[in-house]
Amino acid sequence: MQTKNTFSIPEIHQGFTINKNSLDKEGLKYFAHNFIKEGEVYEQEAGYFLLDWISDKDHIVVQTSGSTGKPKKIKVFKQHMVNSALATGKFFKLQEGTTALLCLPVNYIAGKMMLVRAMVLGWKIDLVPPKTNPLDTVYKQYDFCAMVPLQLDNSISRLHLVKKLIVGGGPVSENLKSLVQGFKTKIYETYGMTETVSHIAARRINPKKKDKKDAGFFKALPNITLNTDDRDCLIVKAPQLNEETIITNDVVELKTYKKFIWKGRYDNVINSGGVKLFPEEIEIKLQLLIGHRFFISAVPDDSLGNKVVLVIERDYDKISSHTLKEGIQNLKTLNKYEIPKEIYFVPQFIGTDNGKIQRVKTLEIALHN
Repeated sequence: MQTKNTFSIPEIHQGFTINKNSLDKEGLKYFAHNFIKEGEVYEQEAGYFLLDWISDKDHIVVQTSGSTGKPKKIKVFKQHMVNSALATGKFFKLQEGTTALLCLPVNYIAGKMMLVRAMVLGWKIDLVPPKTNPLDTVYKQYDFCAMVPLQLDNSISRLHLVKKLIVGGGPVSENLKSLVQGFKTKIYETYGMTETVSHIAARRINPKKKDKKDAGFFKALPNITLNTDDRDCLIVKAPQLNEETIITNDVVELKTYKKFIWKGRYDNVINSGGVKLFPEEIEIKLQLLIGHRFFISAVPDDSLGNKVVLVIERDYDKISSHTLKEGIQNLKTLNKYEIPKEIYFVPQFIGTDNGKIQRVKTLEIALHN
């Protein structure tokens, strides 16, 4: 465990620039204060984090997203964040001088880590508002950027402005994957959590033809080993990122100690008629039929124990509902247990601050309506 006696404030790489400003620690302190005093909300958040980073504390406090449980604050050591930055640089081959665009909110780990990577690796990073269409006001090309799926979906026409892009914060839909095939931009879906200091694995979602055979696998970053427990849930050993072994609730198919296929959340598994069903797998099969946000869940049933239900973000439409039911019934990829027994419509899903759907709360609204 780190202590105050062994901790030293991380060095700022001499190649680091932020919004074209080359800054050492003293300059960064002045710059951060200026962000806090005169900046927009997203700049103020960055300013507070930068001051926290160059303080003499050996850790920062980060809030989890709350997509799979109640949001909570956890302590993350700065040295672990430095180690994560170095692993990302090595995995994605991002050297000193990399130009990077930060378009994520800095109050979550993903946004914080973009700044840490820049300071540790010597990147030239620019900040833009964390909007759903972040590239709309960008007019130069960047080597690297991180987005959530919704941002990628709204940036298709301007992807030429980013050479390498990582996408996290939620699964990338099959429809979105199909839209980005053939782009020169190298796009990676990432896997990780706040406890692992951002991502610990990634997979290319628009690979070249020769690499398509490995497209479904997440590959772990350096110094990380993987295993599973008796639930087939992923166990992550990443001593440079977290001193404790992390037992997740993500059900995976482990191929090697470095590669896995993600199947879904153990929390979401549905036992219907004695058959275990993964909502995320059913959702993949339904994506091409449904043009709105949706998710699969379950409600109690006298004969099945639990029955599969479909929840869609839109107003109820009798004709569209009937057409959708017919389409689902004719979908050959679904087995009889996977076919939704009920369809619920909700005008607006309940979500977290960073756009993840809160399934339990949204289902409660759907049932109430």
